[in-house]
Amino acid sequence: MPERPAPLPWRSPTGSPPPSPNPGRFPVVGGDRPVSGPSRGSASVPVSPASGGPSRGSASVPVSPAPTGPPGPGPSEPGRVPPLGPPISALPAPGDAGPAPAPVAPRRRRRLPVVLAVVLLLVLAGVGVVVTRPGPVAGWLGDDAGSPSNAAGVTPEPNPSDVLAGPDPNAPVPTPDGVRAALDPLVGAAVLGGRVNVSVADVISGQTLFAKGADDGTVPASVTKLATAVTVLAAREPGYRIPTRAVAGAKAGEVVIIGGGDPTLAIDKKGYYPGAARLDDLAAQVRTALGGTTPTSVTVDGSVYSGPVYGPGWDADIPTGGSGGAVTALMTDGGRRDPGVEHGAAARFAEPDLAAGKSFARLLGVPADAVKRGAAPAPAAAGGTPAPGTELGVVQSPPLIRMVDIMISESDNLVAEALARQVALARNQPASFDGGAAAMDAEVAELGLPADEITLSDGSGLSRRNRISPSLLTDLVRLAASPDHPELAGVFGGLPVGGWSGTLDERYRTAPGTAAGAGSVRAKTGTLTAVHSIAGLVTTADGRLLTFAVLTDQVPGGKETAQPALDRIAAALAGCGCR
Repeated sequence: MPERPAPLPWRSPTGSPPPSPNPGRFPVVGGDRPVSGPSRGSASVPVSPASGGPSRGSASVPVSPAPTGPPGPGPSEPGRVPPLGPPISALPAPGDAGPAPAPVAPRRRRRLPVVLAVVLLLVLAGVGVVVTRPGPVAGWLGDDAGSPSNAAGVTPEPNPSDVLAGPDPNAPVPTPDGVRAALDPLVGAAVLGGRVNVSVADVISGQTLFAKGADDGTVPASVTKLATAVTVLAAREPGYRIPTRAVAGAKAGEVVIIGGGDPTLAIDKKGYYPGAARLDDLAAQVRTALGGTTPTSVTVDGSVYSGPVYGPGWDADIPTGGSGGAVTALMTDGGRRDPGVEHGAAARFAEPDLAAGKSFARLLGVPADAVKRGAAPAPAAAGGTPAPGTELGVVQSPPLIRMVDIMISESDNLVAEALARQVALARNQPASFDGGAAAMDAEVAELGLPADEITLSDGSGLSRRNRISPSLLTDLVRLAASPDHPELAGVFGGLPVGGWSGTLDERYRTAPGTAAGAGSVRAKTGTLTAVHSIAGLVTTADGRLLTFAVLTDQVPGGKETAQPALDRIAAALAGCGCR
């Protein structure tokens, strides 16, 4: 059966339970590092059927089908979607301090024509779940061209209602003055601190609607993962799978396992990540390939990665706090000691590559003391049987579009770091923290965006050295929705929905002034001590789709006050026509 991503759990608009159980465990809840309590990992609770609150169902998200037919009209021809609007730096500053100063000469930004389609409807079918995605997405997931058959003969349930209404391209565009009137009182909230940098733009036209420090590099925390998602999908393509290989060693009976950088690799069917490649499958291939030769030792080759295993700028407690861990090319279950742990912070192996090697050795009947690090031999024409370097087996990760979904929905830091290294490998850079960061910066520039507005030290956002401007984040979202880049559509699938899933599951529900964001905001969040951020999409009361980013990195208090203040900003956009 083709690999398909696990679904978001169904929720009835009326709060009634789902008509059939979710057949698998899908990591919908993720998030960012909580800043209090004994462990500072991602918040984690299982998502159960709604018992009330805002209407919520499946998630419709804006992505673009593959371009078909002849090229469209030129930039000045009728029917062409308008390019980006006025540069952010040319807009008046928010506030009531009088006339805006003379505009600074804007940096040149690539113009992004955007046409949106509403796709990715989640459909429950009996005991199975089908994700229907038009265009190239089905191919990236390995789906057949036709609709999947219902082998069990069970009548499919009707589609749940959309969480996000389809964007109306004819809906009125908010005016900058209207948006400023709605947001000015909120962005100045004392609980957000002295640096509140904001960008709001219309997705279809690209018109900038609000800008406050929008081009200023700001510590983004886990919002960094939006850049990681876009750059890895651009560099590697959505259908790429990361291999884990086994080859014959230099000595008879020696098996070398070569990590390719798949953090979702499982030991067996009880793995943490749905649809992961498995070591027991690899071990079965090895035993078949070896024939009568008995495995005697296991060598772990993780040399595709280089450099430190912990990121620069990480807080001292991250390696042991459960939200991060050692980044190695071979690991199982994201380095977790217990793959059955609930989503969020989890104890991790200090040496996940050796831990994975020992699990592989156990499956081959090799004692743990016969596991060591080393390098795979070059293929040889002569030697033992099989010859050194001969491939004995290979297993493949889920496609990158699925891994991006996991990274964003769970805010999975280890998956993020692995994907950043895939950008580096695709660009022939060292697969290290430095190499991944440099490759992501280069990929942003190649996509036509201002690379001077992004400076990275990791791919997860755990590093306090990262800087991203809010305007670059809104540009990334618009680019991902562009028909010019259908390969970037996977960014949207895992974005949490306000009051419904992921890090936004418990937000936009009870905090005063946030209710309008429930079901209307779809965004990635970020949290470090004194750093709180959110960036993504919001549908206005008139049905206009906007992209927004709010980054703060001098917050005086905790998330209990900062997050509702951020949510009020997005909710204000959702609740007004702003004209």
